[in-house]
Amino acid sequence: MAEPASAKGLGRILDPMDRISEVLFGLIMALTFTLALGVATADRIEIRAMLFGALGCNLAWGIIDGAVYLMMRLNLRGRAIESWRAVRDASDAEAGQRIVADALPPAIASIMEPAQLEAMREKLRQLPEPQRPHLAKSDWLGAVAICLLSFLSTFPIVIPFLFIADARLALRVSNAVAIAMLFLCGFVFGRCAGFRPVTMGFAMVVLGSALVGVALVLGG
Repeated sequence: MAEPASAKGLGRILDPMDRISEVLFGLIMALTFTLALGVATADRIEIRAMLFGALGCNLAWGIIDGAVYLMMRLNLRGRAIESWRAVRDASDAEAGQRIVADALPPAIASIMEPAQLEAMREKLRQLPEPQRPHLAKSDWLGAVAICLLSFLSTFPIVIPFLFIADARLALRVSNAVAIAMLFLCGFVFGRCAGFRPVTMGFAMVVLGSALVGVALVLGG
């Protein structure tokens, strides 16, 4: 059975939500480092060591997220093949139609007539046996993009510490940049999900701050 829209070849490399979530994750990870620096007493060498630790941590998690993404892509393709086989091996036409309807988005499935479902079922049954699940070039590019997003989203937050001698001022600038990036993530999410972008931008600032607080309290 054909993969759902979210599982098709990544013409744009990554779904908008994938991009937003990776940037948000990178921001939260970086903020847990910068807010735990204790810049009032730390010297420049210690600060730099901590910041390089933040970069290394985000790179490591970016690689891990990329690997998990590849596993998810394989899972989606495997499930699509299993759905196709379920349609092919259905005990009767009605059972096959139910499987086809279950694979469709609910809004679309609700307006499909039995004749339309039957036509889809017949066309699926005529397809040749699919290949075993495998990773395509777009999947590997998506994994690399996820890794880079998680890693590169750290840089805007740590750059102030590398170029501003006053550690207190660098922390304020870093926090301002982080807040702006959180707002931007929420704004883009709002546009993609059908919410009010500005409202969602402020909501993301609050949510991101709360998640950073949880990470700090729990030793993240």
